[in-house]
Amino acid sequence: MKNFFKLDKPTLSFEIFPPKGKGDLSKIFDTVDALASLDPDLISVTYGAGGTSRENTAEIASRIQNDYAIPALAHLTCIGSTREEMRATLGRLRDMGIKNILAMRGDIDGEGTKDFTHASDLIRFINENYKFNIFAACYPEKHIEAYSMEEDLAHLREKCRFGVDVLISQLFFDNASFYKFRDSVRKLGVSAPIEAGIMPVTSPSQISRMVTMCGASMPPAVQKIVRAYGHNSMAMREAGIAYATSQIIDLLAEGVDGIHLYTMNLPEIAKRICENIRGVLYSLRVKRG
Repeated sequence: MKNFFKLDKPTLSFEIFPPKGKGDLSKIFDTVDALASLDPDLISVTYGAGGTSRENTAEIASRIQNDYAIPALAHLTCIGSTREEMRATLGRLRDMGIKNILAMRGDIDGEGTKDFTHASDLIRFINENYKFNIFAACYPEKHIEAYSMEEDLAHLREKCRFGVDVLISQLFFDNASFYKFRDSVRKLGVSAPIEAGIMPVTSPSQISRMVTMCGASMPPAVQKIVRAYGHNSMAMREAGIAYATSQIIDLLAEGVDGIHLYTMNLPEIAKRICENIRGVLYSLRVKRG
């Protein structure tokens, strides 16, 4: 199995989401089969709001890690959990062979915060009691709940102070925002690698939903694509793949630590993008290696 932390940079990882509740896992493993053929450095598995996919997340991540021999990243939220509950969850993840955790706060609901208020609380708890590799989220255009970028950067520095191995960014469509953010993070003294989160835009409703959920801005180039091709699903899909490819090529040229592709469980789109960037990615790994 690859060791994500000893790989030549830049890295390439994928994100998938599991079915909710006790949904059938066969389709998600069809997706994993297709993505595994693209030789990713890591596959992350999301965690539904309020832990709605907790069991599925653990099961899928474990099988990716153990059956596919690909490093897996299990998402884990802490809001609404007690220390005892979190110990049980982390113990199970450890026993299932999972080595990497994306530690997040999660969405605040009516249950209250219990023993964990911020992602930094979970990161500190894990580092004090376990030996997982810890990934954390970061936000090139600030977290949607933060009052300012300065406040959000202060929270990020706090998270990293408690021990973060890798940062994965929220999706963005404007590379200039990412570069400005990366410069600010490095000025804070944070040295953890930052994987850039890229989501191919394949429909107008998708981008509208993502902008609403995470606050990512729509640069003029993306707005033009939606206006020109939004009425034609095939053209929109092709334009979205082309735009994501151009983003990634530019990011690689600027020395990004890695690319984290939000696949939306659409491996055929991930495959197209990987075909487009494979030569550039390989040449950079050879050069840096």
